[in-house]
Amino acid sequence: MTRKQFSYLLLLVGIIAAPFVFPNFGTQLATLWLMIIVALTWDMTGGQMGYNSLGNITFYGTGMYVAAVITIGMVYDVGDYTNAAGGGIQAFTDLQYFSGLFLGMLGAGLFCALVAVIIGYVTFGLRGPYFAIGTLGVAIATGELVSNWEWVGAGQGIALPVYPGDFATGKVLFYFLFAGTGVALFVFLKWLYTTRFGAAINAIRDDEEKAEAMGIHTLQYKLATWAMSAFFVGVVGAISAFQLIHFEPLETAYQTINLGIFMVVCVLLGGKGTLWGPVIGAIVFHVFKEVTWTYLLGWQWVALGALIVITVVYFEGGVVGWFLNKRPDRLEARESSDDAATEAGQ
Repeated sequence: MTRKQFSYLLLLVGIIAAPFVFPNFGTQLATLWLMIIVALTWDMTGGQMGYNSLGNITFYGTGMYVAAVITIGMVYDVGDYTNAAGGGIQAFTDLQYFSGLFLGMLGAGLFCALVAVIIGYVTFGLRGPYFAIGTLGVAIATGELVSNWEWVGAGQGIALPVYPGDFATGKVLFYFLFAGTGVALFVFLKWLYTTRFGAAINAIRDDEEKAEAMGIHTLQYKLATWAMSAFFVGVVGAISAFQLIHFEPLETAYQTINLGIFMVVCVLLGGKGTLWGPVIGAIVFHVFKEVTWTYLLGWQWVALGALIVITVVYFEGGVVGWFLNKRPDRLEARESSDDAATEAGQ
C-alpha cells in the first residue's frame, strides 16, 4: 500500500468513526458535509469551467420540494396534505418513510439535472457577470413562485414525517447520507477531472472561443457539467428536507443570501479550480461560522464579511493556491491548455 492510499484509508476510517466519536456534534458534522458537497458542485462550473453561478441554490430548494412531493404523493394527495397547516397528516409507516427518502433522493437528483439543462439553454447564452446575475435571478424567481404555489404549501412550507426511530439514530443516518454522497461526489470528480471531459471544460474556462474553434461542442459540455452539478445538489436538498422535517421556500429551501453565498465563499477560501480547494474551504468556513455564530452572536456577519475581504485581498488563489505558491515543488506537472483542448476535441 502506497503512502497516498494509506492516507485515504485513514481519512475514510475517520469519516466513518466521526459520528460515534463526536455524538454531540452529529448535526454539525452532517452540515459540514453539506457545505463540502455544495462547494464541490459549485466549483464544477465556477472553478473548472469558468462560469460563476449565483443560482445553484435553485437546485437545492427544488430538490427539497421534489423529495417532499414524491414522499407525500405515494401516500396522500399532496394538495390535501399541505392544506392541513403545512402538513398536518403525518401518519407514515416505516416502509413509506424510507421508500420516500431514497426515491425522493433519486427523483430530486434526476429532476434537478433536467431543470439544469432547460435553464442552461437560456443562461449559457450569457457570460461573465451577466451569467452570474442571470442565474441569481432564476433562483430568486423560483423561490417566489414556490412561495405562492398553494399546492405545495405556499409560504407556510411543508412538514415531512419524523424519522421513525430514536433521535440519535436519526442523526447518524443523516450524517452517513450526507457523507456517502460527499465521498461519492469526490471520487467521481477525482476521476472526471482526469478525463477528456475534464480537459474540455478546462479549455472552456481558459478560452471558450478557441475551444469552439478547435471543435469542442462547448454548449454540450456546459449543459452536462451543470446537470451533473445539479444532480448532486438536488440529492443533498432531498436529504436536508428529511433532516429538517419542516421547511419553507424563502428562508430554508431557496436561501439565496445564506447557503447560496456560502458555497461560493467556501470555494474562494479554499481555491477555485482545484479538487481539494472546495473541501478545505468548506471545512475552514464551517468551523469559522460555527465559532462566530456561537461566540460572536450579533457580530457574526461582520466577521464573515471580514473573512471574505481578507480571502479576496490576501489569498486570491485560496488556501490551496497560497500553499502551491509557497511549495511549487508539490504542484504536479500538467499538460498545457492547448494540449488538453486538442485531446478533448478529438
